[in-house]
Amino acid sequence: MKRTATTGLAVALALVGAPTTFAQLTAASEGPIAYGHHHLNVTSVEEHKSFWIDTLGGTGTEFGPNYVVTFPNVHVFLREQAPTGGTKGTTVNHIGFSVPDLGATLTTIRDAGFSIVTREELPPALDVVDDIAHVANPGINIAFVMAPDDVKIEIVENREQSTPITLHHIHFATEQVEEMRRWYADTFGATPGVSGAFQIATLPGVTLSYIPSSEPLAGTEGRSLDHVGFEVDGLEAFCRELEAQGIVFDRPYRELEGRGLAIAYFTDPFGTYIELTEGLDNL
Repeated sequence: MKRTATTGLAVALALVGAPTTFAQLTAASEGPIAYGHHHLNVTSVEEHKSFWIDTLGGTGTEFGPNYVVTFPNVHVFLREQAPTGGTKGTTVNHIGFSVPDLGATLTTIRDAGFSIVTREELPPALDVVDDIAHVANPGINIAFVMAPDDVKIEIVENREQSTPITLHHIHFATEQVEEMRRWYADTFGATPGVSGAFQIATLPGVTLSYIPSSEPLAGTEGRSLDHVGFEVDGLEAFCRELEAQGIVFDRPYRELEGRGLAIAYFTDPFGTYIELTEGLDNL
């Protein structure tokens, strides 16, 4: 399913009237490429607002035909369009946030009526107490919850964190872990590393983690997490570099007149649909 030019972020900006102010993607100042946004297809914007704003504490705003919820270092775009499935079984298994008090966050989620699925998502050998798993290596407490439309979310505890909640990671799934990590490192300049049992690559404000899958995975386009977004300084030149490397754009570079924003879309070699933006951090 390929989208026409009348959908997505471009039409949101074209149709919105007064300028919209977002909290800045502060990590974008730390490098030429940073993470920018998650774009969700949702059956009910109101149900997602209950999760992302009322429960997790994001800040929301109308944005043309979409609704946007902002957290430190990430915007969550909500487009009311029935998804073809959840995140599990795709090349982006889940997205991650961190909080200073995991127990308190889970109490809020539980009281709001959303599902906590920590036990179901982890190996039986790993102890889970009160929906929290302690992972000895690298020494963190984690939990898994399901947002509406089966958007899987991992919440990581960081007791030294001063903000109530912030972007933490994106967890890709693949049959080619090292190849995928190398591609993201080579393409976006992410720094390869290891965290516990996981191969990772880091960019300002986010960790890209990779888990192996023994089964073929679906691409993200059309699913509840439709695409991921990277904010790029010098986007037009960057797109030319990608084209020289053989990347074919689903929607090539374009500037949105009067908005101070440029965008482009392509699909990575593993099936993840990606939007590139320049200027989203200053909206």
